[in-house]
Amino acid sequence: MLVAGARAQVSLYTAVDLALRNSTAVRMATADVQRAASALSESRDAYVPSFVIGSGLGYSYGFPVGQPSVYNVTSQSLLLGFSQPDYIRSAKSALKAGELALKDTRQQVILETALDYIELDKLAQEAAGLDAEGGFSEKLVAIEQDRLQAGLASRSDLLHAQLTAAQIRLKRLHAEAQADALRGKLEHLTGLPASSFVTSSQSIPPAPTFDLKREYDRESIAENDGVRAAYSAAKSKLYVAFGDKRQNFRPQIAFVAQYNRFATFNNYQDYYNHFQHNNFGIGISISFPIYDASRKAKAKESAADAAHAAAQADQARDQTSEQVTELQKSLAELVAQEEVAQLQSELAASDLETVTAQVSSGSSSPGGQSLTPRDEQNAHIQERQRYLEYLNSKFDLLKAELSLLRMVGSIEDWAKSSTHP
Repeated sequence: MLVAGARAQVSLYTAVDLALRNSTAVRMATADVQRAASALSESRDAYVPSFVIGSGLGYSYGFPVGQPSVYNVTSQSLLLGFSQPDYIRSAKSALKAGELALKDTRQQVILETALDYIELDKLAQEAAGLDAEGGFSEKLVAIEQDRLQAGLASRSDLLHAQLTAAQIRLKRLHAEAQADALRGKLEHLTGLPASSFVTSSQSIPPAPTFDLKREYDRESIAENDGVRAAYSAAKSKLYVAFGDKRQNFRPQIAFVAQYNRFATFNNYQDYYNHFQHNNFGIGISISFPIYDASRKAKAKESAADAAHAAAQADQARDQTSEQVTELQKSLAELVAQEEVAQLQSELAASDLETVTAQVSSGSSSPGGQSLTPRDEQNAHIQERQRYLEYLNSKFDLLKAELSLLRMVGSIEDWAKSSTHP
């Protein structure tokens, strides 16, 4: 267990596992499932007899008013209701919608945790790169100051070097602020102290691969858990509308039983022939609504809710389809951008080796001009800049890939393939 102030590496697998346990979004979605399960039990339990024990104790003078009893036991249950089966079906669909929404929430939490973790790991590499680049820029400033004092450089050359060093320090501060913000988010997601969060690059699974030519059809989009949850919720609303509509012009039959123990101090025996203390009744209650304006209006309200939920589900499907298409189309461009950034980084590293070798040997460049330590520091700075650009390009691609993986419902499988601590 981590304690405040301790620092230890946390794998991506552990971060995701803790986030799924501690995330407030997952906890709320889990509570929604429990509530839906209870609502289903409630709708089914309408057929289960209920038992209520009560008392109506009270003193009366003269002719007894009301029906005071020492105690009474009442039981009742639904025997026949044309709407109740629809309400049960509605509760089942609502429970399914809650379970699918929970799965969708889990995938969103996994995506957020994974992206925050990977970006924090990228920022750690970026910070190391910026520290090295900052060192090279400070050497360049010192070289330009010496050249200025020797009359070999202008004030402008020194200012350019100082500007480069200042820009690198600014980037370093920005990266540090981003890392602190990400640690704060991961603390809220996982429950681990932000100060102790250290990533492990080895625990991050390889980037997923996609067929860039594949077209996701409507059927595959409909398998998205968020879309399925929306359609299940719409189905639940539709069953409620059916049930409310059948409340009118259809009988409802209920079982009723009651036992009463009447008191002797209310003078019942003085005013009623054949009075007895123990009284019991059992039978059925039948109600047949002929006209009820409130029920009719409620049925219209439920039908409107069902129509709204159906349109909302279609909207969720269309939005998901658009997002998948947009992500899929952007992948090809991001892959090309990563390739360009990688080649530029490798080219800058190759140029650095060439410049370093020429400076060490004192040879000239292909143009015939001798290379100096100033050229070497500029080559170091250029190589670090290209490397940082490659890190950002690589993260942008992975972010799009994981977002697409989340949309098609496979992000959890990817996260579970990470190295287990």
